[in-house]
Parts: sequence; C-alpha cells; structure tokens
Amino acid sequence: MVGRDTNTTRKGRRQGTISRSLDWAATLASKGQGVLGVQHLHYRRQPAGTQTTHFVLLDLSASMLRGQKLAWAKGCLLALTAMFYRSRDHMAVIGFAGQQAQWLQNPARVPAFNEHWIAPLRGGGATPIQSAIDAVNAELKRHGPDRHACIWLLTDGRFDPLPARPEHIEECYVIDFEEDVVTLERCRRLAQQWQGHLLPASQFGCRSAH
Repeated sequence: MVGRDTNTTRKGRRQGTISRSLDWAATLASKGQGVLGVQHLHYRRQPAGTQTTHFVLLDLSASMLRGQKLAWAKGCLLALTAMFYRSRDHMAVIGFAGQQAQWLQNPARVPAFNEHWIAPLRGGGATPIQSAIDAVNAELKRHGPDRHACIWLLTDGRFDPLPARPEHIEECYVIDFEEDVVTLERCRRLAQQWQGHLLPASQFGCRSAH
C-alpha cells in the first residue's frame, strides 16, 4: 500500500519506516501518463520511531470561491486525510480567510472518516496566510524538535507578500489551484522560495467535496 511500510521483517525494521519525503522518480513512474493521484505517491525511508505530522493549510478566501476551486480543494484535503490515515501519521488542518487563520483540526492521529467536517467548510474574505504560518511556527516551537513535520498549502496564491517558509519544516508542498485568466504564478514563486514542491491541482485525481 502506497504511503505505508508493509515490510515487517527484521531487515525492514532496521531500515526504518517510509518517510514523508517524496521519492519523485518512483512517484512519476507510478503515475505514468495518467493524472497524479495520492495513490501514486512513494516516499523515502526515515529512521524508525520518527513521528510525522502533516500541517495542511487550506485557503478559504474569497478568491477560492471562483469556479469550483474551494470544492476541489476540499476534495484534495479529503484525499490527503485518507493518505495520512493509511500511513498512520498525525495531521493538523488550518483554514485561513477573513481576518485570521483558525485551527480546523488540532495535531492528532487522522480519523478514518473526515467528510462530515470537510464538506460544510465555507469561504470568503481576505487571505491571511501569514496568520496560518504563525500558527504552524507556534505549534512547532512548542512541540517540534522531536517531530518530522511537513506542510501542505492548498491555495490559488492570491496573496501578497509571500510568507517566509515555516520553521522546523522538513518538506513543503504547494498545491496550486490558480486557474484564473490572468495568472500571478505566486504558487510557483512560493514553492521556489520555500525550496519545496509545486503540485498543480489539475494533476490530482480528487473529487469535489461540497
């Protein structure tokens, strides 16, 4: 199963578990010519016993209401929760819109079913992404030294200025929902600035979560 180490032999335990650092060569080989989905993701190994927490930052601002971007983003969030549940990782979700970010899910093991709280999420207002970054930094400052942390930003990039990369983050993934006629390409610039991975949302096989 992708995203979970099924090797329970003594050799497998010595090598460690599958990490949250993507192995892009294996991932793209698994995807082939089709649409990239979470089922294609492959990871490198990390030391046994390391706890991984995924911080998912969900853009709920007014610009995400154009077209079906927010419904699409919620579908991607639902797919990510399924992936993190299978890999027995921890997850935290922060929504940002209006005046400030808010915790939608505190860091914890991922439950099996998540559509009941994802589907009702609504958007509107400004894009306070810095508030979301500050929340991640504060959480990792309290509990981060022993935690392998990854960040997943789901956004169309309609914000300025670009925030600095969160501290103590091992891997950054920016899922780009920008499909406007006039593109700003801030997601691409942010992924470069964060030394992370840019993943166009169009490559994810995620159904909408209304």
